[in-house]
Amino acid sequence: MRRVLPISSRLVSLFTLAAASLVLGACGGDNDGPDLQNPGAAWPPAPTVTAHRGASAVRPEHTLAAYQKAIEDGADIVEPDLVATKDGVLVARHENEISGTTNVATLTQFASRKATKTIDGVAITGWFTEDFTLAELKTLRARERIPANRPANVAYNDQFEIPTLQEIIDLVKRESQSRNKVIGIYPETKHPTYFKSINLPLERRLVDTLLANGYRGKDAAVFIQSFETANLKELRGMSDFRLVQLLDSPANAPYDFVAARTGRTYADLVTAAGLKEIAAYADVVSPYKEIIIPRTSANELGAPTAFIANARAAGLKVHTWTLRPENPFLPVSLRAAPATSPSQRGNAQAEITAYLDAGIDGFFTDDPAVGRAAVNAFTRK
Repeated sequence: MRRVLPISSRLVSLFTLAAASLVLGACGGDNDGPDLQNPGAAWPPAPTVTAHRGASAVRPEHTLAAYQKAIEDGADIVEPDLVATKDGVLVARHENEISGTTNVATLTQFASRKATKTIDGVAITGWFTEDFTLAELKTLRARERIPANRPANVAYNDQFEIPTLQEIIDLVKRESQSRNKVIGIYPETKHPTYFKSINLPLERRLVDTLLANGYRGKDAAVFIQSFETANLKELRGMSDFRLVQLLDSPANAPYDFVAARTGRTYADLVTAAGLKEIAAYADVVSPYKEIIIPRTSANELGAPTAFIANARAAGLKVHTWTLRPENPFLPVSLRAAPATSPSQRGNAQAEITAYLDAGIDGFFTDDPAVGRAAVNAFTRK
């Protein structure tokens, strides 16, 4: 027998349902408006501008200020590198060793945390995120990682906290709603073999966080990337989020290859056969930029290789990294006077345009304003 609610209870229930509908609508959970977190296969726009660690050319990298600036400057996606804290929280840092990106070395209360560890086969001395709880990390402040190249960013030193993945997602969701624009997130799992070895695996934490925030597989405004291969295959078994195989210089090797003593390197993956292998578990391949357009002996842009054509034949999209505005990162002819200056900005838009002409689907840039200008000019051709 169905219990009939009294009039007052029915009114309360109707109010609750209406309120729930409003909440779902605000989160893209109904059909009244676009789902800004799960825009579907038509997303992202191509060519895609991904803010590398935020707008890291103009704010210290991996800070909420850098991600906010990137969104303001027209990035389609923001990219956090993810490492784990001692208590298993995912935070954004370029590396788990943080002496170069925070003020930790100046804080006497953490002097005893200094250690030497072997990360991906290399002995490194410093302070490591996995030796700090989130509460402890939140007492640190971010600093510019490459001050010689970005002296203006030094003015922002010690102003910003280390953000969690959740805080970055919250920012992206707020900005997407306020701008009525899909803003994606492109997390990289840093040193996954190492973090698994110390019982702080990144993969399940990442997938669970995305799912808890309403992202749904390949419809989501998400790419997950890694320089390793095994953890991408593991991620493929956990979800159907878009996955990206990063490729470093062919002379180097994914650390999971090294740990397994396969003898293989990235050179095996940049071939036509290697790209077909990647396509079995990934949706996108993202090589170091000189794999697509090598530099000449005079440090100028050479002729594009067959990489993009081979990737297309394998069914892969192509993103590339990293397009930066300062002279040392540019071909000689695109540098601005004085050409030897480590911080002078050159014609980064011209370099980006060369890669757009080569046929890339997207790119990582430290200066999304320049990236957006390049894409806008390219699409107007």
